[in-house]
Amino acid sequence: MFLKDIYIYPIKSLGGIRLESAMLEEKGFQYDRRWMLVDENGLFCSQRTLPQMALLQVQLEANGLLVNVKTDPNQKIHIPFENSNEEEIRVEIWEDQVVAQVLDAAINEWFSGQLRTKCRLVVMNKKANRRLKPKYAVHNEEVSFADGMPYLIIGQSSLDDLNEKLDIPVPMDRFRPNLVFSGGEAFLEDGWDKIRIGEATFKITKPCARCVMTTIDQNSGIKNKEPLKTLSKYRTVGNNVMFGQNMLLLGGEKVQIGDLITAI
Repeated sequence: MFLKDIYIYPIKSLGGIRLESAMLEEKGFQYDRRWMLVDENGLFCSQRTLPQMALLQVQLEANGLLVNVKTDPNQKIHIPFENSNEEEIRVEIWEDQVVAQVLDAAINEWFSGQLRTKCRLVVMNKKANRRLKPKYAVHNEEVSFADGMPYLIIGQSSLDDLNEKLDIPVPMDRFRPNLVFSGGEAFLEDGWDKIRIGEATFKITKPCARCVMTTIDQNSGIKNKEPLKTLSKYRTVGNNVMFGQNMLLLGGEKVQIGDLITAI
């Protein structure tokens, strides 16, 4: 089995970026979900309620992020890594509340205009202290603005298995993984406890419960019923539909496409 794809999503719920290699951090890949859009009350925004967020694509630049509109690439804005605004607010993401730094007003106005709703972009700074739930943590690890875990891995064979059951196949971007591997049978990742990817090691924490975001076409922002409808027929555990495995980092600094993957 080999590492096939690496993805990061610098701004939560916006378009992801495929990388050839990525630096590993406790909270997740470097730059992964370190920024997040929040509403006027500080609650995180996502495609669950704002599917048009799928139409905003993020790119990495030397000194910041570039965000453009997929349907009109000329509509774009630069977000510097160095934030000049010192305003901090408490933001809410699921059951957690953390301190985050607000970006400049012009950036917030651009996103509010594109999404047609009042919102602000915040960045996770050093004051943020978002810990994993104790039952999943190994060494009291922290996590970024991801839904709950630092890393998500899915086997290409698992997606192939799903697509065989669908009238119209879906791409992997519906599931927003960080790592995709080739080789092995479908849902092999469900049986793992620890894995090695190249020189790095990870602990599998729990299956990933899927939501309505998987039904949003990432190129059009249009919702449908699939693939969640089909997945629910054979991947339901309790009240949740499972696809992919969450992980935390045990050790290592970097992974790259082509790295060998082994269960340990």
